[in-house]
Amino acid sequence: MARQLDEQIAGRFPVGRRLRLLDVGMGQGTQALRLARAGHQVTGLEQDAAMLAAARAALDAEPEGIRKRVQLVEADARDTGAHFPPGSFDVVLCHGVLMYVADPDALLAGLARVMASGGLLSLLVRNGDALAMRPGLAGDWAQALTAFGTDVYTNRLGLQVRADRLDALTATLAGIGAPLAAWYGVRVFTDTAPDDAVPPEDPERLLAAEERAGRTDPYRRVAALLHLCGVRG
Repeated sequence: MARQLDEQIAGRFPVGRRLRLLDVGMGQGTQALRLARAGHQVTGLEQDAAMLAAARAALDAEPEGIRKRVQLVEADARDTGAHFPPGSFDVVLCHGVLMYVADPDALLAGLARVMASGGLLSLLVRNGDALAMRPGLAGDWAQALTAFGTDVYTNRLGLQVRADRLDALTATLAGIGAPLAAWYGVRVFTDTAPDDAVPPEDPERLLAAEERAGRTDPYRRVAALLHLCGVRG
């Protein structure tokens, strides 16, 4: 997914421009630090204290120049309006967050508000149109049948969360003034791999296959996750 994000940034902003980025629900800060190393000014927003502590520890291990480019804020993703004025960011990331929000429309509207004109909104969500794929491929037919027609699922942490559908999010993005510009599938072939799976001997071919499938119909439509990119008008 990082390649997809870099492709969208490179296609929409001048080469070498230092962008203002907001990473909402940044977790341990992996994406925020990667983008700061690329020269961008990054603000990371996270409400989980343990995740925030891990991000701070990772940031402390970086060179001073990179540390100066990162600001960490402890806050809820739904409260961006309380922390940042309109038009504060060129790029806003919201990866792996919407599944924990019962009604994402207000959160997305808040993110659009803090985006500058022409800004990029990057979303990573669970694909509600493919919830039967994981249990079906695992041979859990009862769970696969239950997954049809629902937006609720149990994630690998054992939490009951929700999924989003491409058509609904496309309409939402249009409604908040950041219409869909591109979308990809993520984890088309690898969703059923266990967390402790041994890496393949040829990981580049695996990545190439995932990248190709994530851009190609009908494969991307059954991906476990969807990566959507909207552009603020």
